[in-house]
Amino acid sequence: MTIARTPYADLPGALLDELAHAGLDPEDVYRMVVRAFDEDLPDGGSDATSSAMPPMGRGTGDIVAREAGVVAGLGVAELVFVYALADAVGVTGRLADGTHVAAGDVVTTVSGPVQDLLTAERTALNFASHLSGIATATSRWVEALAGTRARVLDTRKTLPRHRARTPRCPCSSTS
Repeated sequence: MTIARTPYADLPGALLDELAHAGLDPEDVYRMVVRAFDEDLPDGGSDATSSAMPPMGRGTGDIVAREAGVVAGLGVAELVFVYALADAVGVTGRLADGTHVAAGDVVTTVSGPVQDLLTAERTALNFASHLSGIATATSRWVEALAGTRARVLDTRKTLPRHRARTPRCPCSSTS
């Protein structure tokens, strides 16, 4: 059992368009995902825990918010699953970036070969958790500034070499 490592040219065009519309360079995001898997799985296979499990067939799992906040980066998480599982993965019910959620809310559902889903989930959740944390913190600033003439234009909570060329925070609207 090894991850698919889907080539960039084989990624769904709609997903790449969505990332570009969000102000991200899809090729840069792809390279980050590749680097994340290279770091997480240096031998190129699946993680040791998933490999040690008996075959479990296909399954479906929900990604659920652990606490109230604002989701972001679920498109990046989907790219992670597609990179790892190619056509064997299904991603449904994905909430839009900027959606406010409560603890326990399902933010997306994934289906595919269980061991492969488990191999990809850590990387997908790392991206989505980090980006949702930034969106949640930024949303709190937006709320704190409501009723004033001040507005949040950008956040400094970025990682070097992981910055979008055209910053756009989905949580900076006043809705």
